Amino acid sequence: MSSHGPVKEHTHKEIMIILSGLMTGMLLAALDQTIVSTALKSIVEDFNGLNHYTWVVTAYLLTSTASTPLYGKISDIYGRRIVFQFAIVTFLIGSFAAGAAQNMSQLIGTRAIQGLGAGGLMALTFVIIGDIVPPRERGRYQGYFGAVWGLASVAGPLLGGFFSDHATILGVTGWRWIFYINIPFGIAALAITSAVLHIPKVKREHKIDYLGALLMVAAVCATLLAVSIYGPERGWGNSTTLTFLFAGIALTFIFIYWEGKAVEPILPLSLFKNHTFSLTSALGFIIGAGMFGAIVMLPLYLQVVKGDTATEAGLKLIPFMLGIVSTSIYSGKAITKHGHYKRFPIIGTAVMTVGILLMATLNAETPFWQLSIYAILVGAGLGLSMQTIVIALQNAVEFKDMGVATSSNTFFRSLGSVFGTAIFGTILTNRLGHYLADNFNKLATTNPDAVAGFDTAKLETIKSNTAVLQTFPPVIKTTVLDAFVSSFHIVFYTAVPITAAGFLLALLLRETPLRTNKDYAAAREESAGESIG
Repeated sequence: MSSHGPVKEHTHKEIMIILSGLMTGMLLAALDQTIVSTALKSIVEDFNGLNHYTWVVTAYLLTSTASTPLYGKISDIYGRRIVFQFAIVTFLIGSFAAGAAQNMSQLIGTRAIQGLGAGGLMALTFVIIGDIVPPRERGRYQGYFGAVWGLASVAGPLLGGFFSDHATILGVTGWRWIFYINIPFGIAALAITSAVLHIPKVKREHKIDYLGALLMVAAVCATLLAVSIYGPERGWGNSTTLTFLFAGIALTFIFIYWEGKAVEPILPLSLFKNHTFSLTSALGFIIGAGMFGAIVMLPLYLQVVKGDTATEAGLKLIPFMLGIVSTSIYSGKAITKHGHYKRFPIIGTAVMTVGILLMATLNAETPFWQLSIYAILVGAGLGLSMQTIVIALQNAVEFKDMGVATSSNTFFRSLGSVFGTAIFGTILTNRLGHYLADNFNKLATTNPDAVAGFDTAKLETIKSNTAVLQTFPPVIKTTVLDAFVSSFHIVFYTAVPITAAGFLLALLLRETPLRTNKDYAAAREESAGESIG
């Protein structure tokens, strides 16, 4: 039996109220990807856990990425509201426990619980919007979500810096507030969605593909551990790295084989036959890599080369945020008005590529106004592309696959961000070693006196702790900074072909007319009809 009633069209005011609950939930998930980065130094000093510090970020990314597609499928079966609320509660429990953690192991475990909730918050936000707003109208609402991403990319590092700069706030250790601050917002999101999120629930005969879910999570975790932890830490030829990498690839093939046979697969392979689904998945991956490359590399450049504090570096990301926010809202409204979406990812990926190419010209003397222009360009490119591909995707899939298709897109973007961060980070440390050796050999021939009294063993320390730089004599410091600048150039040059590939993919997008209220209601009715078993 179905509890599906007549399709109710929501008014603009109702949508905005629902949106406020969804945006609060999504802001929390997006913030927690970036807020920890600037606070890690204080946390590590408190727990003496430098050797595990990358796990604090990775544990969160692992569980949030691996769980994303599962939420889409489970919400297709059980209904959106209950699953979204489960995600909020899981996130809140993880946040509270992370704030109360007494050692590094507890913190890593509780971050994993937080990530499990965050996976649902990020995936289901777009799915629920897809449920209540037809594609033609969706642009103006989805623009706001681009703005939330932009806000989180700047507010995260800023708040993290602010809380960790204070030893205690209201008698509680400063850095613990980066987790406790989530609790009132999470409760607000829970209250709003309980009150207003009434989507007709469609009961369906279902069979959850547990083995598929297990294989998928295992494949994602093994691959991400190889790429984001063991590769950068132990080297890419290390036996542990290679074991995890091959295990991840093998599990992926087993997963694909199994999904082809499963009665009700977690990720229906038939979706990949859909041209728009395959294309937007690849685009999502590239955008994720580009976005996180910029969010991670820019503050690092500002802190190391320009000598800014964590809070200053966070503030200087504001132009990047302005780029994302303004173009997200503009492109969303333009799509609603004209119904055309293909032009935006094409312009977006092109603008983003130009912005990253210009960043390869940054050096120790670059004025802030110049950096701002480059950051605005990268942000504007992201804003034009990120939400638009979700609209294109949701318009191209059947209503019954809305949840799994949308959450898969979020999944590929998260994967891109993890791979992007790991690859760019590895290139940076690898090139840094090369340029440091090179620059010091040159210095030894041109100015032997400068190198004579200097302990070159200290150069190894720089790779893990850049604070040592301030203790170096001016000539040595300049030589080290030059090595950093050259390494950043290589990172940005590597990112250019990746985003350029996104531009070529965007050209291949097929523009289909966006469904309006009437078509959309018909599609929903049809989907509900099929579901009555």
